[in-house]
Amino acid sequence: MAKTNLLNTRTTNFLELVGNGRIYRVPPYQRDYSWEEEQWEDLWNDLLELRGRPDDRHYMGALVVEGKSDREFLIIDGQQRLATLTLLALAAIAKLQRLADGGHDPEANRERSGGLRSRFVGEKDPASLVESSKLFLNATDDAFFQDYLVQLRGPLNPRGLPKSNRLLWECFSYFRARLDDDAVLARDGAGLAGFIAETAGRQLMFILITVDDELNAYTVFETLNARGLELSSTDLLKNYLFSRLRVPADLEALGRRWRALVATVQQERFPEFLRYHLLCEEPRVRSQRLFQMIRLRVTTPEQVFGLMDALERRAELFAALGDPGHGYWSENPDARPHVRELQLFRVRQMTPLLFAAWERFDRSDFTRVLKLAAVLSFRYSVVSGLNTNALEPEYHRAAKAVLDRMAITPGAVFQLVRGVYVDDGKFEQDFGGFAVDTSSQRKRLAKYILSRLEHDASGRAVDPDTDPASIEHILPENPVDSWDASVPRDRWEMLVYRLGNLTLLEPGANRRVGNADFTAKLVEYGKSAYQLTRDIAQMAPQEWTLALLEERQRRLATRAVQVWRVDFA
Repeated sequence: MAKTNLLNTRTTNFLELVGNGRIYRVPPYQRDYSWEEEQWEDLWNDLLELRGRPDDRHYMGALVVEGKSDREFLIIDGQQRLATLTLLALAAIAKLQRLADGGHDPEANRERSGGLRSRFVGEKDPASLVESSKLFLNATDDAFFQDYLVQLRGPLNPRGLPKSNRLLWECFSYFRARLDDDAVLARDGAGLAGFIAETAGRQLMFILITVDDELNAYTVFETLNARGLELSSTDLLKNYLFSRLRVPADLEALGRRWRALVATVQQERFPEFLRYHLLCEEPRVRSQRLFQMIRLRVTTPEQVFGLMDALERRAELFAALGDPGHGYWSENPDARPHVRELQLFRVRQMTPLLFAAWERFDRSDFTRVLKLAAVLSFRYSVVSGLNTNALEPEYHRAAKAVLDRMAITPGAVFQLVRGVYVDDGKFEQDFGGFAVDTSSQRKRLAKYILSRLEHDASGRAVDPDTDPASIEHILPENPVDSWDASVPRDRWEMLVYRLGNLTLLEPGANRRVGNADFTAKLVEYGKSAYQLTRDIAQMAPQEWTLALLEERQRRLATRAVQVWRVDFA
């Protein structure tokens, strides 16, 4: 195929798509067939709405293919839709054959069956009399598709089939049942043939995007936002790696290793994992350039397996950094609280540095770097809310220095990231105005902060995940009118989630005070086991005012400077 255009886009219908001898192949290691009844039913209902309205069209979304020749194409995105429509055509062909075998206009219905097959499925080989196909599925599904469905043979034990094979069979059976149930199509061969040839063939429209290589396919995928987009960037990266191999034993080995790797890091998180892996060596890695970077770096089988080796070394740590209960931390329990903090803060930019520290430092020093990342993240991202775009270059520089053995201690790491460590003065100022909306998912964050401050105040460990305390709002979330005397009504909304207005309280006491006035709350505060809560009764023995809230938050901010401090500052 002459590569004069990098990308060609046009609108086409299903009949034109599979006509003129075109053949479509799903790359061997692309994902298996996965559509289920919900998707089959949507397609069936769309077709029923089109029936009898020949001027209407229904768009099936974009179909992305890579042209290998003028008539042969690899399906980059769209295999689920093409496979499902082919199964619909096969169900209609089987129905026409049953009508003919039952004596219903047999000659005409056999001719209609053959016409639909040649248009939508494939031709019969004149020598072997085996039905051929215009569509070839992946390594898992194609044998079953060709040997059973294309030949209209039923499996002996459908329940024993692999899941994707079973879904293919169930899809065929679903459409066969719908055709049998339809009052119009059940006994009218001409109507049935027209339903497939005209309604499905001419009224279902695709945006056909043809590209000339894997890179352009990936670029299209990254920018496309259309109905029917099913292939993930992980699938495309996988397909590229498999395309570099030719030896069957290599393909089998890579298949085993790839499945284990993706199971460890999770399919949807693989691009993120790969990006952080590359950030250990590169200062900036845009998500949109991942495929291009791999394509430039990995061209030979040796490089494919080299990349797999490197990714496998970091996969378990990547998974563990998102799970405080992971087995990695059973022998390093001091790391677990900091993993929990990073998960709570929803920050991941430090991942390259943690990869490097895990590989170069002993476990004690790794934990110190982990704590550094947690404290830095709390100050920089959670409290001060600074621009996170500045973090990745800093963490890359530190990771590279650790890997190159230019930074051999946690203290040296801190000096490299010191530029994004919020100083005590700014942190205390920002904490003094900090608020946490406890009506949202950030409620866990509020309890974590109060628990750490309580530990510092009382010396008693308070685990925010297991301690029974609830979050008490001194000025209630829904104040009664009597609060208007001490806190201006027009300030209620902006003050209720200020950290100075929050404290820990036993659940029973919290229920008893509810939205009561401050005098009633003081009784419970004075009896509380939590030091921060008892202190409220001492600093505000009569009423709760805006000035007292500000003063309490200033005191908490001073304490916070000591609580969230690195070992090296």
